[in-house]
Amino acid sequence: MPKQDDSKIADAAYHLWLNEGQPEGRDKEHWLRARSEIEAAAPKKKRAAAKPKAEAATPKPRKKATAKPRKAAS
Repeated sequence: MPKQDDSKIADAAYHLWLNEGQPEGRDKEHWLRARSEIEAAAPKKKRAAAKPKAEAATPKPRKKATAKPRKAAS
């Protein structure tokens, strides 16, 4: 996590500590709880939606080749 997020986590952990009556020895618990609360509140990055496949163009029916008249044998 970037340092910027660390300051947010530290602030949130501090408030958790204050709200719980400033107990000693629970700093790691407050840090982890603050981090998970911040992560849960953050909007999730959406994956780029898969581009819809181009509709398969229906192939045009082929015309039958017409036979060309043969040249007469000399």
